[in-house]
Amino acid sequence: MSLLGNIIWLVFGGIFVFFGYLMGGIVLCFTIIGIPWGFQCFKLAVFALFPFGSETRDIKQPPSSLNLLMNIIWLIFGGAWIVINHLIWGLFLSITVIGLPWGVQHFKMVRLAFMPFGRVIYEIDD
Repeated sequence: MSLLGNIIWLVFGGIFVFFGYLMGGIVLCFTIIGIPWGFQCFKLAVFALFPFGSETRDIKQPPSSLNLLMNIIWLIFGGAWIVINHLIWGLFLSITVIGLPWGVQHFKMVRLAFMPFGRVIYEIDD
């Protein structure tokens, strides 16, 4: 079921989300200081490519103050807009029953877009 959901997701706009995060990551990696945030964009791109059957969770380490600092910088310089974008699309798609599964995927992406440092993507066992 997740394969079919991912294919439909990609056909109806998920590919644009993927390429948006991919291009953002590449641009950030052109600068030396932006490399850590570029890697987080790549993480979001992978999650945007296969959201069905994937989930995010915290890394099994003690919370790091460096992760907190990087997440704060992320939110100030663009992460908040990404979160708002996924929230709006999630609400918009959740209005109808047909769009509900895709709205849920956007809500899953909000969690990763809000604090990407210290989170990892893993595959859900069906």
